Amino acid sequence: MTFALAALGYLLGSIPFGVIVARRFAGKDVRAEGSGNIGATNVARVAGKRLGAVVLVLDALKGALAVGLAVWLLPGQALVHAGVALAAFLGHVFPVWLKFKGGKGVATAAGVLAVLLPWAALAGFVVWAAIVGLFRVSSIGSLAGGVAALALAFLLPGPPEYPWLVVLLVLAMIATHRENIGRIIRSREHRV
Repeated sequence: MTFALAALGYLLGSIPFGVIVARRFAGKDVRAEGSGNIGATNVARVAGKRLGAVVLVLDALKGALAVGLAVWLLPGQALVHAGVALAAFLGHVFPVWLKFKGGKGVATAAGVLAVLLPWAALAGFVVWAAIVGLFRVSSIGSLAGGVAALALAFLLPGPPEYPWLVVLLVLAMIATHRENIGRIIRSREHRV
């Protein structure tokens, strides 16, 4: 059951909603335009903010669905929940359908946290929204939101596996944002 749930988490996470939505509703291939990323921010740049918002929600939902199913089928198995969450995140970042070249995982991470640590997810979302609203730079908002979620995750009651999952997710998001971090340091990061 654990392996099946992790595999399902990966497959759900690997659904490239950014590619599907942008192609279907705007006739665009986000991999060939903007930053080339399949996530919501690039979809918003290439195909419009409405479609970007749709992709943001769908990418979060696929993570939430994978973890929600694990919690429902195996309640009390926090390590399994965390494993399925990580599998969904990795599915988004390394989707089998796109030769393992996916997105940065922020929305999918938010979706899994919305199920496992909703207050931490909310804190991350509020920080992300505030920073994007003030500075118009999604990558800074994403990284700061991840750090906020991480800080709160260790303060909340619950299984110890969940905060350590957030550590892995934040470290992975730093890795997926390494080019953005370089542009931030050089003051050349893209605005939304």
